[in-house]
Amino acid sequence: MAVKDKGGTAAPRSGARLWFWRIVKIGAATSFFGLIALVVAVATVMGSLPSFNDLKSSPNGQMILVKASDGTEIMQLGPSFGEWLDIEDIPQVMKDAMISVEDRRFAYHPGVDVIGIGRAIFTTASGGGRLRATSTITQQLARNIFLSNSRSYTRKIREGILALALEQKFSKDQILELYLNKVYFGGGAYGVDSASRKFFNHDATTLSLAEAAIIAGLVKAPSRYSPTADSEAAIGRAGVVLQVMQDVGTITPAQAAEADLDAVKFAPEKGQNSVRYFTDWALPQLDTLIEGNDEPIVVWTTLDLAMQRAGTNAIQAYVPGGAQGALVALDRDGAVRAMVGGTDYVTSNYNRAVSALRQPGSAWKLFVYMAALEAGYKPEDIVTDAPITIGGWTPRNSGGSYAGDISLRTAFAYSKNTVAARIGEDVGTSTIANMARRFGITTPITTLPSMVLGSSEVRVIDMVRAFAGVSSGGVAIAPYGITKVTTSKGELLYQHEADMSQVLVPPYVTAGMTDLLQTAVNVGTGRAAQIGRPVAGKTGTTNSNKDGWFLGFSSGITTGVWMGRDDARPVGGLQGGTAPARAFAAFMKVAVAKRKIEPFETELKLPESELEPDDEAYFGSPDDVIFIDENGNPVGQGEGLSPPQTGGGIPGDPQQPERLDENFIDRALGRDTQPQRPQVRQAEPRPPVRRPPPNPQDDRVAPRFRDEDEGQ
Repeated sequence: MAVKDKGGTAAPRSGARLWFWRIVKIGAATSFFGLIALVVAVATVMGSLPSFNDLKSSPNGQMILVKASDGTEIMQLGPSFGEWLDIEDIPQVMKDAMISVEDRRFAYHPGVDVIGIGRAIFTTASGGGRLRATSTITQQLARNIFLSNSRSYTRKIREGILALALEQKFSKDQILELYLNKVYFGGGAYGVDSASRKFFNHDATTLSLAEAAIIAGLVKAPSRYSPTADSEAAIGRAGVVLQVMQDVGTITPAQAAEADLDAVKFAPEKGQNSVRYFTDWALPQLDTLIEGNDEPIVVWTTLDLAMQRAGTNAIQAYVPGGAQGALVALDRDGAVRAMVGGTDYVTSNYNRAVSALRQPGSAWKLFVYMAALEAGYKPEDIVTDAPITIGGWTPRNSGGSYAGDISLRTAFAYSKNTVAARIGEDVGTSTIANMARRFGITTPITTLPSMVLGSSEVRVIDMVRAFAGVSSGGVAIAPYGITKVTTSKGELLYQHEADMSQVLVPPYVTAGMTDLLQTAVNVGTGRAAQIGRPVAGKTGTTNSNKDGWFLGFSSGITTGVWMGRDDARPVGGLQGGTAPARAFAAFMKVAVAKRKIEPFETELKLPESELEPDDEAYFGSPDDVIFIDENGNPVGQGEGLSPPQTGGGIPGDPQQPERLDENFIDRALGRDTQPQRPQVRQAEPRPPVRRPPPNPQDDRVAPRFRDEDEGQ
């Protein structure tokens, strides 16, 4: 029975109904004020949004396109934005593909897809899985331009407000144009034009349906579906895009079937191996070449891709197992045509061509003999190859054999250490150090007597620079890797101008030096470097076979090769005249193949005889050897050299030449049983160092077995 009050009326409404209406009213009020707040927020944001033209500007980050000397693109650094395409220039298939897969109700929603959000909530509530994001194209644009990629609810709210504001301020076409030119597609590519160029090697105005499907499929997961990372995944995702386009009616089943995804040709990946040694060296120089530029630029370099490949192949083919190698090739004006800093950039990006400091061994004799030539020596002058001690230091030739009176040309060809020591004593080690400085050696140089055999550490690129200076006739050569820098629109920002005005030595010095270098290749220690055309060069080997060098030039190309271990441990059989010289020859045959044969400006004069090459040996008893630190101070006195290396070595090492004996020396030097004092051509202003034989008996040297431990 119903309970009535004193007036006979029905009882008050139930509590449930009362609270229902209270909630409705509160909800309505909240919605009303929330709507007002939303409108105010959208209006406020809309008023602060940049203009359409301002939004067309590229985001932060500079794109750098690097090209080889022939204009071939070799790599790209930083983000790439391609060319800005107006909405009417973007193929319809690209627009349809993107809208179909990313926001099929793009044309109807106000920036936020309420239907999509409702469907996602319903699916989640009915047990269909967790709540998934339903970002529209407008929301993605807002996030890309103004927000981060955090997954917080605060960010989503801000994203929605920005999307609504964008829809109020800009047309659908403007929003789609901004989106297609700014969205990230992976591989550093922003915008459809950049993506098309990177993945298909052409601009976006000619995109096919299949290509458009591939690009549209990348937005969901650029790193996962990138064609450069996984082409099969990219094609698989593109198939999904085509199916969605067919489902929403933007393409017919026949069109979907005609889009042959397997026939799409992807652009080949740019070089990421040895080319990086060069770009890692060259590109940091941009900071000093151009200033205050943050727009996309194109860097034109000196790199010759054919030479780079040849250099890489030569190093990989000839470096002994467990060792490393480096190669630098300069053109006649200093342009770096090839740079290899190791056997493999991926496993070791340390650039030994420009960073490693290693002793050059007898390759250093370039400066010793140039100092001698400048002081008045001539290639045909007679010098004495005999034991010598300077300040407690006793250099010895390979095998301990000595040839007596020979020409300067012969001494250099067979790398006679005692002759180099005598020259150093005569002209002064400080003079030799000054010559090295003139020709581009930038590292500390000791002036101890042993410096004539290459005890000071140097960089490969500096040694190549020095030899290039000889090739140029004594003109200073400065290596460079960048010829010009332009904007993406072709505006010139920098142009290299070679300075060939600084003359380091008189022409007769380099002419004489070229004479000596050519002889070393033809009959001396560098015979493995012959390539069937004039070559001038010098080998270098340090003590215990720790370093092997060959540096030389032909037809305007100067190349240096170094081999050794990073930990400076000995490498069995490594000598400058073996693997480094062979790598030099293999490279140079490719490098000069299309160049004219250029004879040197000096007449080749062979030495008196085929004497035994000394191959840069640095021998002596333990007490004879002086080791120095980077400052030129003696260290490790009396420690001596490592034991001779036996076995191993480099396959294909030529047989050892005939040993010197008494009869051979007599035949080689044309001595009678009663030798006469040689006629010495005196050089002006300074006579060469000569040691006349005291008597016929003292002039003869007992033969010794050749030691395999080739030193400096």
